[in-house]
Formats: sequence, C-alpha cells, structure tokens
Amino acid sequence: MRKSGLAILRSELIEGRSTFDWVFLLLGLSIQVLVFVFTPMSALSLVSGIAGIFSVILCSQGKISTFAFGLVQITTYLYLSLVEHLYAEVAINVFYFFSQFYGFYVWRRRYSSGSDEVPVLQTRSLRPAVFAALLAASLALSALVGWLLAAYTDDSQPFLDAFTTVPAIVAQILMTLAYRQQWYIWLIIDVLAVVLWLRAGNYCLAAQYAFWCANCIYGLTNWSKYNTK
Repeated sequence: MRKSGLAILRSELIEGRSTFDWVFLLLGLSIQVLVFVFTPMSALSLVSGIAGIFSVILCSQGKISTFAFGLVQITTYLYLSLVEHLYAEVAINVFYFFSQFYGFYVWRRRYSSGSDEVPVLQTRSLRPAVFAALLAASLALSALVGWLLAAYTDDSQPFLDAFTTVPAIVAQILMTLAYRQQWYIWLIIDVLAVVLWLRAGNYCLAAQYAFWCANCIYGLTNWSKYNTK
C-alpha cells in the first residue's frame, strides 16, 4: 500500500533517526529560538530560520520533504531580502522557488523503488575537472555581478550579495540533480552569508547560516553513505 503525503512526511521527520540526528536538529532549532529571544527580530525571521533548519537537515538526509520546508523558507527569506535591498538575494530566491518543484520531480525518480518504506536518495559525483571549472566560472561571474550591483543599484552589500548568489545557482542545480559536490559550494556560500547578515544586523539569519555551515559537513557525510553512481 502506498503511503499518503502526510504519512510520508511523518515518516521522514520521525522514523529511523539516530540520536545524533535528533541532537543536531534540536541544536539548530535551539540556536534560532535563543537568538530570536536575546536579539528580537521580526517573527518572520524566526519562521524563515526554523523552516530553513528543517529544510537543510532533511536535504542532508536525502529526504524529499526538504522541498516542502524549502518553500516556506524561500518565500519568507525573499521578503526579508527585499526589505534589506539585497537584490541578488531576491533574484536567487525566485530561482529557488521554482527549483523546489523541479527538485521534487527529479528526486522522486532517483529514489529506490519497490518498498513501502521511505527510500534512500541515490547520489552521484562530478569529475574533479568538471567541478573545478564550474566553481571557477561561478566565482568569475560573481565578481562581474558584484560590480554591476555596485555600479547600477543601491544594493547595500553588492559583492557579498553577488558571491552568495551566483555560486548558489550552481549549488542548487547540483543539489537538484543529486551531486555530492554541492556541499562544498554551499559551505563557501554559507560562510559568506553569515558575514552578510551580521553586517545587515539580522542575527537570526546569521545564526541560521552559521548552523548551515555545520550542516554542509553533516550533509556531505550522509550523502557519501548513500547508494552512488
């Protein structure tokens, strides 16, 4: 018998988790709540942060429900970026929004089949030369976008905005297609995003990205264990 959507979501959130998985999730959620309590921001920042914690951890575990939480995080984050005049962040989140639907479709096709249990995502790996070329091209394009934002917009942090945006397009595509190298790019992006949001004075989002840095290591470790091609 096929599980309903709610049953699958419950299974992905609760079943088969190790003690470390629970501790890691609770750590991420606790950081968001504590930062919100001691440095009050808008409630929307807290919602975005909590949804983001669930989304990235579920992605690290190869769970398709990452896309449901991703939609919540993306829509709230998009609004917060618009308020801060971070136009590259706004643009990338529009891209993220639509990629959630395509990612859901692709991941379903990369799951093992023939079982009522929630299947494991089959990950894969890029050749080193291809990955190096993608990374170099994205960094060069980031510098160009940063210059354009500085010259033609009132973007408050044009180069940080660009360097957390352009490589994210590459990382999101790799994530959607289940390539493990996405985690290296996300780590670079998340470190820069911590600086960006600290300078913007939004400590909830800075804390979210700091936790996401740790999640990149967690995700790479998990994805390396999955069935690979």
